[in-house]
Amino acid sequence: MSQSLSKLYVHLVFHIKTNSCIIRNQDQYALYAYIASIIKERESMPIIVNGVKDHVHILFILSKNIAISDLVKDIKRHSSRWIKGLDPFYSQFNWQRGYGAFSVSSSLHDKTRNYILNQEKHHYKMTFREEYLLFLKEYKIDYKEEYLWND
Repeated sequence: MSQSLSKLYVHLVFHIKTNSCIIRNQDQYALYAYIASIIKERESMPIIVNGVKDHVHILFILSKNIAISDLVKDIKRHSSRWIKGLDPFYSQFNWQRGYGAFSVSSSLHDKTRNYILNQEKHHYKMTFREEYLLFLKEYKIDYKEEYLWND
C-alpha cells in the first residue's frame, strides 16, 4: 500500500486524583473545550468531551501519528495546568495517573456518544467506581483492584 489509513474510535475515561478538588459545574464546559483543543492539536479528532465533577469521558478518533499513552499524557498535563490557572480554587487540582481507553466500533459510535452526552443523568444511578468496573468487565480487561483507586 502506498498510504497508511486508519479510523480508530477511542472512548477515554479518567478521574481526578482522590485528594484533588472537584471540577465545578460552571467550569466544566470550558475545561471540555480546552481538552478538545488539545486533542485537535495532536492531529486527532474529538467527537465529544463530557463528564461530571470527578471524571471525564472523551470519544475521539485517534491519529495514526500518536500513541494513546502520549495523547493522554498531553491531555492531562495541559488541562491540569490550564485549570490551575483558571481560579485559585483549583490550586490542588490533579488527575489520577491511570486511565481507561476502550475501542469503539463504528456501529457503536452513536450509542457511545449518547452515553457520554448523558453523563450527569447516568451518574444519578451509578458511581464512577461501578461504571468503571463495568467497562473493565465488558472489555474483559484484567486488573488488580487495589491499583485502581490508590492515587
